[in-house]
Amino acid sequence: MKVLLFDIDGTLVLSGGAGVKALDQAFYDMFHVKNVLAHVNLAGRTDTSILIDALEENQINVNGSTIEEFKELYYNLLIDEIKVPSDKKFVMPGIMPLLQELHQRPSVFLGLLTGNWETSGRIKLKHFGLDHYFSFGAFADDSGVRDELLPFAVERYSKKFNQIPQPHQVYVIGDTPADIQCARPHGAVSVAVGAAHYTVEQLEKYNPDYLFSDFSDTEEILSVLG
Repeated sequence: MKVLLFDIDGTLVLSGGAGVKALDQAFYDMFHVKNVLAHVNLAGRTDTSILIDALEENQINVNGSTIEEFKELYYNLLIDEIKVPSDKKFVMPGIMPLLQELHQRPSVFLGLLTGNWETSGRIKLKHFGLDHYFSFGAFADDSGVRDELLPFAVERYSKKFNQIPQPHQVYVIGDTPADIQCARPHGAVSVAVGAAHYTVEQLEKYNPDYLFSDFSDTEEILSVLG
């Protein structure tokens, strides 16, 4: 049995900055601040932590209902933004055949571990035809701290499939140091891919259990994930 928890941005797909553009626009529409994310490193972070930092930096105090209103505005903007044609929007190399193969294996369970809020993450995946592969996961709705997300995904897996995985059966798959690091506190296996925000050389310094330049070689990846 293997429980595979995939990151979204830079691991499964690239959305051509659609999320950043929609977040920026939502922030401007709601709080009248332009380009709030222009100089923010977003790779590996949760949407919740990004929003909180942006609010604090601009000395904006809000309550929970305002944040939920912001999220709904962001989702609506993202639905439109993700549809704008761009050669920077695509499924990452090797992902489609890999998911098709993994999906057929009865002892492999596909989930998500992402810094996106669930609704925005699924908007992105649905646009690229990948949403149906992932029936459970952990999201920025669960915690703004990425290291805290894995137990949420495992709990949802356990409730859905009525079995509890051992730590070594859980794989965290992502393209940033944050993906590697969030596996460690829980004894999970880290699988890093240097195809987007970080190079293989940069990720190697964080000592992932497995490291690939991309997922193009399906058989090689299946030797680890399958």
